[in-house]
Amino acid sequence: MSGGDRVVLDFLQLQTACRFVGSGADMDRRNRAASLVDSSACFCRVDRSSAAAAARRIPVSKACVQPSLRASIHPLKPRPSTGADRSSRGGQCPLLPGLPDDLAIACLIRVPRADHWKLRLVCRKWCRLLAGNYFYGLRRRLGLAEQWLYAVKRDGRDGRVSWDVLDPSRGAWRALPPVPREYAEADGFGCAVLGGCHLYLLGGRDPRRGGGAMRRVVFYSARSNRWHRAPDMLRRRQCFDVCVMGNRLYVAGGESGGGGGGGGLRSAEVFDPAKNRWCFVAEMAAPMAPFVSAVHGGRWYVKGIGAQQQQVLSQAYSPEADAWSVVLDGMVNGWRSPSACVDGRLYAADCKDGCRLRAYDEAADAWTTCVDSKQHRGSSQAAEAAAIVSLHGRLCVVRNDMSVSAVDVAAGAGNQRWQTLAGKARTKSFVTGLLSNLAGRSRAKNNILHCQVLEA
Repeated sequence: MSGGDRVVLDFLQLQTACRFVGSGADMDRRNRAASLVDSSACFCRVDRSSAAAAARRIPVSKACVQPSLRASIHPLKPRPSTGADRSSRGGQCPLLPGLPDDLAIACLIRVPRADHWKLRLVCRKWCRLLAGNYFYGLRRRLGLAEQWLYAVKRDGRDGRVSWDVLDPSRGAWRALPPVPREYAEADGFGCAVLGGCHLYLLGGRDPRRGGGAMRRVVFYSARSNRWHRAPDMLRRRQCFDVCVMGNRLYVAGGESGGGGGGGGLRSAEVFDPAKNRWCFVAEMAAPMAPFVSAVHGGRWYVKGIGAQQQQVLSQAYSPEADAWSVVLDGMVNGWRSPSACVDGRLYAADCKDGCRLRAYDEAADAWTTCVDSKQHRGSSQAAEAAAIVSLHGRLCVVRNDMSVSAVDVAAGAGNQRWQTLAGKARTKSFVTGLLSNLAGRSRAKNNILHCQVLEA
């Protein structure tokens, strides 16, 4: 037998082995064929010169065809995956092995918010999922989003600014990492929430930089659990007021100088997160330093001290008309305590002696007491209401002693019962408190500056 015929015979045997492997023959033939065929590249185990000679003697239709074997069954060596390979296989590894990603997300969105930080530590894919809008947007649509209460406060001893968070389901405050360093000792800054999950800190006075007013804006994302920079305001401000209307951030009034002796401001600005920029709106009717404000009926009501520090002014801003107007109705008369709007009705808290909620009656143009509590009797500063917020449809009164009481104002008369979400903070032991009182430091109490609700 000549050399060429021997090559042809060997090639025919290899072709028969490949056909046995593809057709599912018995195990012996599979093993014999697998030992002869390289399934990764499908090159017959003959030298190149012999294969070329065989190709000249065999018709093209009978050439060796690649067997239908998966590359993972008999690999010669691992081949690094490329971006094209991953895209052809439908992406990266699944969120949960053995489950489609939609079912995995349906499981992950039901994990309590207090454990979300653990989910971020599992892998990068889970971390990206929890930092995106889709995950928390789905939790909100399904009614699984949780609202937590954040309190920005100033320490009575060293004057530093810190913040705590309250999980209503656990009923205890938890200290958070420090705020950005430019706000660690700041004063007169604003605070607001955009999108339900972004906490903004704006302007204020930084004593480390000469005590001048700032234009700086930073925000904390409850989804990524990080602080970020935002575009600076157009004017330097301190002791101003801020509100949110139509998912836009409005600031107005305040002072531009340092040390509280700066001139009053009439200018007002609005921040649009969709455009990520600030722009001026209509100026106020008169410069003022607001001390209380509320959004009610599509208007922004502001009450504060005039530029001459001798008169109390009340103004209202309408975003539709982009105009300010002086307000002299019964709403601003006697209105000097924190307030919040629930279901279109405006409520104000008066907790100097007990805790009473007053509601504004538009028909009578007057404030009326709607809920009265016999708790927290006394006129101490710690028992005063520092803020009033809406939490899961209930009004929550937050005091400087870090106690929180909630009431359902939508319940009928006689069914409105107060519930204590968090008791008085006990940061000192009995011995430490006694020594502080003897040393004359009993008045060094924490002062809550802002309270906001973030949903995630």
